[in-house]
Order: sequence, then structure tokens, then C-alpha cells
Amino acid sequence: MTKSICVFCGARMGNDPTFRTEAQKFGKIIAKNSWRLVYGAGNVGLMGAVASGVKEGGGTTFGVIPKHLIELEISEQSDGQLIVTDDMHSRKKLMFMNSDAVVLLPGGAGSMDEFFEILTWAQLKLHNRPIIVANIEKYWQPMLNLIDHTIASGFADTNMRNYFNVAEDTDEIEALLRSALNTAQV
Repeated sequence: MTKSICVFCGARMGNDPTFRTEAQKFGKIIAKNSWRLVYGAGNVGLMGAVASGVKEGGGTTFGVIPKHLIELEISEQSDGQLIVTDDMHSRKKLMFMNSDAVVLLPGGAGSMDEFFEILTWAQLKLHNRPIIVANIEKYWQPMLNLIDHTIASGFADTNMRNYFNVAEDTDEIEALLRSALNTAQV
């Protein structure tokens, strides 16, 4: 059975070219492992770079987009399975429901919202899917420091960090996913 990797990331490229390079490389890793990409369906930003890498590698995609973003984020190049939702909340839920693991690449407020909701669901024991924070070029370090501060200040249990792993590059993400999903080297 094909494993599906939900990727939350920016609809912008960011200002460090490494973000785009690693996003495309991760897309190729998804394809190489015969995993399916579950993503926000856009062809823009890092979201588009991951999808591009998957397509270049001959992989499959499952895109979920709310109807209000169709004109902004999808071009005629979009392919794979596509679901259109009424709103952002439905998008996030459908992406999660159709995945076996979650990876957070660099992104903005939407990516943080997606990560924190999935993290909260894990804390509430609503799922036990692997969650990986891709701390490429230390992008997520301030957020990780905030999580540590939240724990140190008594607003979260010390085990909060146990609900996700941190990877510094796409090779480490691949190793963590293979281990968590028990998939063989392809």
C-alpha cells in the first residue's frame, strides 16, 4: 500500500535559495520512495517546488485546495488527484486524513497554523502519525525555541517535544520517514 506524506510549506519561495532546492529535492525523494505527496495543490512557492520534484521523479500527488485559492495557486500544469474544498479548515483536515506522516517545510503563518493544529491533535491523542519539522537552514529554530520556552514556563508538558522530530535537511527527513513508516530502501 502506498504511503502518503502530507507536506505543509510556504506558498512563497522565501529569500534563501536553499529552501527551493531542498523542497524540490524532497519532492524527488517522495517519488523515489513511491510515496504520494499530499499537499495544498498550488504550483506556487515551496508548495509548487515540492510538487515539481515529485512530478520530475515520476511520483503521484493528491492536492487539496479551497475554492477561493484556485485562481491564485493553480495553473494548467497542475495534475494528479485534486480535491476542491469550501474553506481552509476543510483543506487541512482532508490533507491530514489522507496522509500517513506530516512534514513541515519552511513557510509562513498558514504553515505554522497547520503544524500547531496537527501537534495539538497528537497531544490530545487523536493521532500518532509521525510529524517532522524540516529545520532547513535553521528556519524553524525560533519556533522550536518558543516551544521550549512554553515547556519551561509550564504551559506544556515536557513530552511535547516527543510528538515531533526535527530534521536539518531532506536526507534526514527521508531517513526519519523510512524508519517511522517502516519502508524499505528503494
